[in-house]
Amino acid sequence: MSKKLKIVFTFSILISCAIIVYTVLNTGITLRNKTIDMTATITNEIDPYDTEYVYVENIPSTATPVVLREGVNGLDYTYDGLEYIHLSDKTNEILMVGSGAEGEFTGTLTGYGPDCEGCSLVGNVSCRTKEGKTHSLITHGLYYEDETYGSVRILAADHSGFPCGTIVNVSNNTIGSFTGIVLDTGITMRRAWRNGIVWMDVAFEAESQTAWVTNHNTKFSVQRWGW
Repeated sequence: MSKKLKIVFTFSILISCAIIVYTVLNTGITLRNKTIDMTATITNEIDPYDTEYVYVENIPSTATPVVLREGVNGLDYTYDGLEYIHLSDKTNEILMVGSGAEGEFTGTLTGYGPDCEGCSLVGNVSCRTKEGKTHSLITHGLYYEDETYGSVRILAADHSGFPCGTIVNVSNNTIGSFTGIVLDTGITMRRAWRNGIVWMDVAFEAESQTAWVTNHNTKFSVQRWGW
């Protein structure tokens, strides 16, 4: 249980008239003092928010927690112990935390385009979206809008190791760092996984743009297993 934090501000107010109005700390709160020659003590009480945890099985225990709701402190004022003003309730922070299998790997990253050998040429990825729709690299683009992780780059991987909808943080010194989602696959990725190797492809507009991407020391950090 959290305890309120008290910050006390003391003001000496010399009143030459019957009523004075004082505004506290630019909050818009007004206090009316009907006495004369009075020292007023204003106490600011902060009620710190707590953190609530939501544990999700398809998120690795090593994944970065996701903030589902920002926390906001509550705030009260008291005036000389007599006048109490409740300004706002606290709102607890909610974090989504993984309880699933770890997902830290080092492997190979390459690039591919919808015109690659063996590709459909219309750009359709092998996975359906969470909404059950077809996604085309040509028509819909190289990114997918995930409801939790936002705009993420489309990846191809072996689906027995990385199911459709898997979210992966990718990092290497060739292409840099980005967050991707597994929505496609390829024979190279499937063969590699059968031999204990992690290999992923990142989608580009055309195969001609991918020659520089290859990196065999890429870090893959799974943030969610599948949908």
